[in-house]
Amino acid sequence: MTAGRPAPDEEMHDGEVTVPRLAATVLLLRGGTGRLEVLLVQRTLRARFMAGAWVFPGGAVDPSDGTGQAGLRAAAVREVREEAGVDLGPDPELVTFSNWITPTAVKIRFDTWFYLTAMPADQEPRVDGREVVDARWLTPSDAVAAAAAGEMAIVFPTVKHLERIAGYRSATELLADARGLTVEPVEPRVIGTCEQARIVLPGEPGYDAD
Repeated sequence: MTAGRPAPDEEMHDGEVTVPRLAATVLLLRGGTGRLEVLLVQRTLRARFMAGAWVFPGGAVDPSDGTGQAGLRAAAVREVREEAGVDLGPDPELVTFSNWITPTAVKIRFDTWFYLTAMPADQEPRVDGREVVDARWLTPSDAVAAAAAGEMAIVFPTVKHLERIAGYRSATELLADARGLTVEPVEPRVIGTCEQARIVLPGEPGYDAD
């Protein structure tokens, strides 16, 4: 699984564009004013999608979660509880950080909202051993380095978010900065086919090519 390329289990197609499903993902942060670490969890190797990948806790919105931002935030809280064993409580501060939409060339698509929140002080992550088999606290820079070295399977969107927050000195600094953000949708594109396929972001060379 190489960052910058579609994941091996992402089915590409040139047919009718799939309507993306709403999803919520949470960057759980710890370190307060002294440092910045983020939680990554590892999906089981038996998963049908992104097997073995290290990801931020998250998943698709269920009908029971509700609609709009309220449904997204309910899904975020639920997924953190289910995948990381962390109870964020009934009304946590979830700071909207980004909105990424899966490229149109990919068959299974998500309209994913990424949120930041501080790890509750009285809890530790607990994986269920089924859907998620491991969890690690890492500095963003260490996670990016592990992905580049092939030590951790981390997909493109996760790597890009890790790179984005790597320059912050503390969790407090990151959260304070994010509270003032205006979030615009980001829709990467897949350029090329087969082994030459790569993902590009808006503004990068090749993004606007026909």
